[in-house]
Amino acid sequence: MKIIHITASYKPAYIYGGPIQSVGKLCEVLVGNKRWALDAQELNLQVLTTTANGRNELDVKTSVPVLVEGVTVTYFKRWSKDHSHFSPGLLWGLRKEILRCAQDDKPSAQGENKIEMSKLQTLNSKLIIHIHAWWNLVSLLSCFIAKWYKIPVVLSPRGMLTSYSLGNRNSFSKRIIHKLMGKQLLKYCHIHATSEQEKTDILKIVEPKSIRVISNLVSLPLDGENYEALETSSMEHRAKGRGRLDDSFKLIFLSRIEEKKGLELLFKALSTIDISWKLTIAGSGERQYVQSLKVLTRELKLSDKIYWIGQVSNEDKYSLMATHDLLVLTSYNENFANVVVESLSVGTPVLISEQVGLSDYVKDRALGWVTAVDTTAIKKNITAAHQDPEKRQNIRNIAPLTIRKDFSDGTLAKEYLEFYKTI
Repeated sequence: MKIIHITASYKPAYIYGGPIQSVGKLCEVLVGNKRWALDAQELNLQVLTTTANGRNELDVKTSVPVLVEGVTVTYFKRWSKDHSHFSPGLLWGLRKEILRCAQDDKPSAQGENKIEMSKLQTLNSKLIIHIHAWWNLVSLLSCFIAKWYKIPVVLSPRGMLTSYSLGNRNSFSKRIIHKLMGKQLLKYCHIHATSEQEKTDILKIVEPKSIRVISNLVSLPLDGENYEALETSSMEHRAKGRGRLDDSFKLIFLSRIEEKKGLELLFKALSTIDISWKLTIAGSGERQYVQSLKVLTRELKLSDKIYWIGQVSNEDKYSLMATHDLLVLTSYNENFANVVVESLSVGTPVLISEQVGLSDYVKDRALGWVTAVDTTAIKKNITAAHQDPEKRQNIRNIAPLTIRKDFSDGTLAKEYLEFYKTI
């Protein structure tokens, strides 16, 4: 089985947040554990991506395969920046890979011209193209090429096929693209949704060939004794905190800073809360938008309670979350939210909006608080979390093991491989 992953951005472009982590983790687990391949088939996996890194470009070799944490990755230069990511080199590279696979699978074919003449045939029954995200030229045109050569496509929209996404940024352009070509391309795809909520959103927009819900693979902190040491350290920190002069309720937001995260609602809710609190904001975003949020905090007289610490490394984020009392994510829309799993993996409870894909999971397992997307409800739930230290302690005790069981690499990898095999 050969799988070509197509993504407009890849590690180390961490500026794009959770999706970079999810795609990278999936590829690393699959190539690092070929024993999970079904029917003892050899799993051949590669990634085609661009040099995208926000306004800048990654400093990497281009147009040649390189190993990134065990995964074969080829980076191509892009001609346009966010959010179109036009890369003719990537599209040409994808076409060459498809034709190469066809030649390997059909030894009687003589050269590329003969394959072109029979382009309506299915070129390789063992080849799948897995596209990540939508509404960019890498995804759309790669899907068009795959459809042209009749190669099966798995699409992971990564939250980009929802009513919120359609109506948010560049909504007019998206609707035109959807009408002209997007809808027909989506009907050709087998779609991977990361939550039941995302599946429901997708089916309101298009009816694909098939759709399956499989959770994101999420990198958890440390295992075994090292993890226990981290947890012990965080518990000691909290114990010290209970005796400190500043006994504020410590909240943390750790995510990419953008409009859909609902930070304005969070700030307005916090401005009306009677308890002593402090909020750490870890993450980066467009400079102009971040500045507008800082202006809002000054208007609400919250500046002295909010700490903007910028992007946090993967190595540091777990210990940072472990030293806080509650992770907050009051998003207008979130297909999954890796940070919820990451926070719970170190025992830190979460308060998330009902529009977050993992809200049902958090509610069913009593691992935090789920709120409506309005200031009154957010205020009420933050206050409830503060006033229930017993529940927070219980979450701290049970969440790490629960997360490791429910989001096991092995279990989820088998689900992805079964999906590929079915296709």
